[in-house]
Amino acid sequence: MLLLGLVLIVVGVLVLLAGIFTAGDAGNASLIGIHLGATAVFLLGFFAGVAILWGFSLSKFGGKRQLRQRKEQRRLQGLAAKLEKIEDGRREDEGGEHEA
Repeated sequence: MLLLGLVLIVVGVLVLLAGIFTAGDAGNASLIGIHLGATAVFLLGFFAGVAILWGFSLSKFGGKRQLRQRKEQRRLQGLAAKLEKIEDGRREDEGGEHEA
């Protein structure tokens, strides 16, 4: 999710920059050899803005999800370590009882 969000942001920004720097007079532009009218330039800008906003929201959601997963993984590792200590203690107790 995080990577997809970042890709959307980059693509949106590149489209916006391409539209800004290739725009001519009267709202016409030439993008990748294709001549675009004012309506097409407007729609490109609109969809680029939507892609950027969607990318930010996906990045935020993905970052929170990864953080939550890391916390859960850390908690599970701590519990596994505690369980291992308890199991080792039981093995030592059982080993001591058999020897006595």
